[in-house]
Amino acid sequence: MDIDRRRLIAISALTGAVPAITLAMPASAAPLATLGVDARTLGVRSGNGAEQTAMLQSAIDQTAGARVPLILGPGEYRTGELKLPAGAHLIGVRGATKLIFTGGAAMISARGADHITLAGLVLDGANRPLPDDGALVSLALGRNIRVLDCEIRSSSRTGISLYAIEGTIAGNTIINVAEGAIFSNDAQGLTIRDNVMRTAGNNGILVWRSQKGDDGTLVVDNRIEDISAKRGGSGQYGNAINVFRAANVAVRGNRISRAAFSAVRGNAASNIQIVSNIATDIGEVAFYAEFGFEGAVISNNTVDGAALGVAVTNFNEGGRLAVVQGNLIRNLTPKRPAGTDPNDAAGVGIAVEADAAVTGNVIENAPRAGIHIGWGKYMRDVSVVGNVVRTADYGITVSVASGAGTAVITGNLVADTTRGAIVGMDFAQAAGDLIKEPTRFANLQVSGNRVR
Repeated sequence: MDIDRRRLIAISALTGAVPAITLAMPASAAPLATLGVDARTLGVRSGNGAEQTAMLQSAIDQTAGARVPLILGPGEYRTGELKLPAGAHLIGVRGATKLIFTGGAAMISARGADHITLAGLVLDGANRPLPDDGALVSLALGRNIRVLDCEIRSSSRTGISLYAIEGTIAGNTIINVAEGAIFSNDAQGLTIRDNVMRTAGNNGILVWRSQKGDDGTLVVDNRIEDISAKRGGSGQYGNAINVFRAANVAVRGNRISRAAFSAVRGNAASNIQIVSNIATDIGEVAFYAEFGFEGAVISNNTVDGAALGVAVTNFNEGGRLAVVQGNLIRNLTPKRPAGTDPNDAAGVGIAVEADAAVTGNVIENAPRAGIHIGWGKYMRDVSVVGNVVRTADYGITVSVASGAGTAVITGNLVADTTRGAIVGMDFAQAAGDLIKEPTRFANLQVSGNRVR
């Protein structure tokens, strides 16, 4: 059935929220409205139990060609894979328009198509099999993409997969997915904000690149809960937010709880900013900058429950240059999860190695150490100033092993430690009480600290 002006209905302009359908009227009567087509006028019917793939695809193609949204009313629509052409806008009634997957490579896919919108839809994967690297929603090589206020659930693989996408993924709820909630690779200018993710088998949000380079994705104000690591490993899985090879990514204002490994894990992610996040009940390192990165800002975060609060590591792999400032870290645990090296540190508030400033942090209840500086010779140019450490085994530990570089430890307050307030370490062995002998090691400046 062809589209004509008599079949158009007016809907309020898309502004990031699901548009409300209003009464049908001539286009000339609503010059400021975005016009949409009621799917019923194109033969699409909800609730009859029949698969609607062909009818839905035809309706999508017609409306995309006319550059108008396709409006799906309340009810259930059973469908296989739907392919979105450029300009496709599929709009539902939030919480009431339900697409139920009957099988295929994806429920919704697009490749090389710009100006796509999905809004107000419930996309139920029904745990139908998907390809090994598949997703319920799979979008590739597109500009100005919007996925807004949708509920995506019961995917047997990933919830949303994005490749070379520029756009916004906002206000969605993604629950009960077997792999990751959102996986972005080689983004072109992406914002992931205000989403809720619950119960994912292996990861929450992944921001990756095929090769190291600028990415600039914004991951802000999401709520992420119950992230497992069903594939095992030593940190490849079980992360609420994982940034890999992607530079200049901002991770801000997220609320993260119950992740098997990390709340935010940056791997070879230069200039990452991890700011103002709250993480509770984290299995391994809450906020991590590791391997070959240059530049990390980890500031104003809260950690309550993790094996380590903040780790800035792998100077041996080129990992360097960090600011760790204003974090509140408490209630650390003495063991890392299964799969990690049993000799790796745990029960540590903040661990850093090279070219780093650690200032204004407050750490309480650290079974091993409040702040741990360097490992063996892997320490260079670290400043630890103005921190508060309370209730720890060691307050501050610093490498004095052969080849270790320079560190400044000054103006810190350390209280209630059982094995020493500020202690030099030769690998895992205590090698000097630096409160009693502050000038013993030439590579260190230890002054002005208060011990209680």
